[in-house]
Amino acid sequence: MNLGSPDSPTPKDLKPYLDEFLMDERVIDVPLWLRNIIVRGIILQTRPKKSAMAYQKIWWDEGSPLVVISERFHEKVAEKSDIPVALGMRYGSMPIKGALQELHDKGVDDVLLVPLYPHYAMSSYETVVVKTMEDQEANFPGMQITTLPPFYKNENYIKVLANKILEGLKDFEYDHILFSYHGIPERHIRKSDPTKFHCKINDQCCNTNSVAHNTCYRHQCFDTTKRVIKELGLSEDEVSNSFQSRLPNDPWLKPYTDFELERFPKEGIRRLAVITPAFVSDCLETLEEIAMEGKDQFLEAGGETYKHIPCLNDDKRWVNVMAQWIKDWETEEILPV
Repeated sequence: MNLGSPDSPTPKDLKPYLDEFLMDERVIDVPLWLRNIIVRGIILQTRPKKSAMAYQKIWWDEGSPLVVISERFHEKVAEKSDIPVALGMRYGSMPIKGALQELHDKGVDDVLLVPLYPHYAMSSYETVVVKTMEDQEANFPGMQITTLPPFYKNENYIKVLANKILEGLKDFEYDHILFSYHGIPERHIRKSDPTKFHCKINDQCCNTNSVAHNTCYRHQCFDTTKRVIKELGLSEDEVSNSFQSRLPNDPWLKPYTDFELERFPKEGIRRLAVITPAFVSDCLETLEEIAMEGKDQFLEAGGETYKHIPCLNDDKRWVNVMAQWIKDWETEEILPV
């Protein structure tokens, strides 16, 4: 399961897509009456046109990059699997219910749900899981679902991600590597904390062992970066984290990517590589916001060279890892850790 995409890069198709996405209570987590005002009374009055212009910059002849890449990945994984594999999206015209129906029609009653998000966040991983369970209960009551856990620290995933970064850095002289993760509101971190006490969003909490880390997006992002640094033998001084994409008027996870892109050249960082590990498939946020807008911002601030390293996409090594996870579940009921 992946995020989803509008059917075309037009305001007409962006409006229903954004409505479904932003009206999700796990994306904008305010009371329904207020969410209606924010989304339908304010955001949807202007955002579809702006978003359509952004999508038009990155749209492929085959369609939405995220959908096309997800379909390629799905096909390659399916070729290596002995059981049926279906693809669904949380939002848009490839619904989760349709993927479950496809499996049901093939006689499947035991399903491995794979949210294509390495890290746990209520607005990504959690909403996919909850929506799948709702659709299963309402339409396929005899179907059993097992969910693949977040794989942000899985050894095989880290190796594939590190190799992808290493390839992206080939023949590129850099001063710094920025791990830019998808941003979420700080309140989502606190809401996801089962202890309701541990997550202070400071320098200590993500490094102090706690059960809260199982659902802490911030900790998991930082942990992914640390493990990649170790895998590649990098110095911590040449790597940092940031969080991109945010709505105004609320504190979101910091530091903000756009602020960092402006700050770096002033501090002597003029050759920058950027990786976006919150995504396994390139999409609007990586291809337009980071690869295009981010580059322009960095260069305008005084940077000299900038490189966006692509996501794992349908890399054969990533395909092999996913196929092995599926096989391990199918044959031994083992899930990756």
